[in-house]
Amino acid sequence: MTAQPAHRTTTALAAQAGWAPEPLRAAGTVATIMAGRQIFAEGSESEFFYRVIGGVVRVCKFLSDGRRQIEAFHVAGDVFGLEMAGEHALSAEAVSDCTLVFYRRRNIESLAQTDGSLGHQMFQFALQTLAQTRNHSLLLSRRGAAEKVAAFLLTWPERTAKGRALHLAMTRQDIADYLGLTIESVSRSLSQLERDGIIALPSTREVWLNNLQALEELAA
Repeated sequence: MTAQPAHRTTTALAAQAGWAPEPLRAAGTVATIMAGRQIFAEGSESEFFYRVIGGVVRVCKFLSDGRRQIEAFHVAGDVFGLEMAGEHALSAEAVSDCTLVFYRRRNIESLAQTDGSLGHQMFQFALQTLAQTRNHSLLLSRRGAAEKVAAFLLTWPERTAKGRALHLAMTRQDIADYLGLTIESVSRSLSQLERDGIIALPSTREVWLNNLQALEELAA
């Protein structure tokens, strides 16, 4: 079932976050989606599109043989679910507990007809989606599993401690489905990077980047 928005306006929350201009700021509603819940299904009506305020969302496609291909992970500030057609081409699920803004597509389209700044913002959202798709294609084009895993670690945005400590909200199976690898290949690559002293793995979801230069050379 497609998640429905809670009846809370985004005005105060978005103003505090500082990311959405008027009138878009007041046009959406906020919902909290628990980890593992589906936000929308492939083929469902694209009545809403979404912006992430907190948490991580995965957008994916389930293939006829049962395999899953994750097309993108979305984090705070990202927009997803904005379709040209009337149906969603992919499914979206909450990786972690998420706070999202739901925008009703027809309402925003009507506002954009009379507000040039809103039309420009919608265009920027479309460009963001294209850039994410291009970057994922470049990531998949890397030759080996280790190169793909290194590139993923370098591009994952949730970092602390001067960009060297990463918290991975997703599982290793998620990473494998995003990189077009098996979970065994992802695990072997991470273990090899740890043995080489390039990274440290304090826990399953925590990664410390010990040698950024070596990681960058591997991902190049």
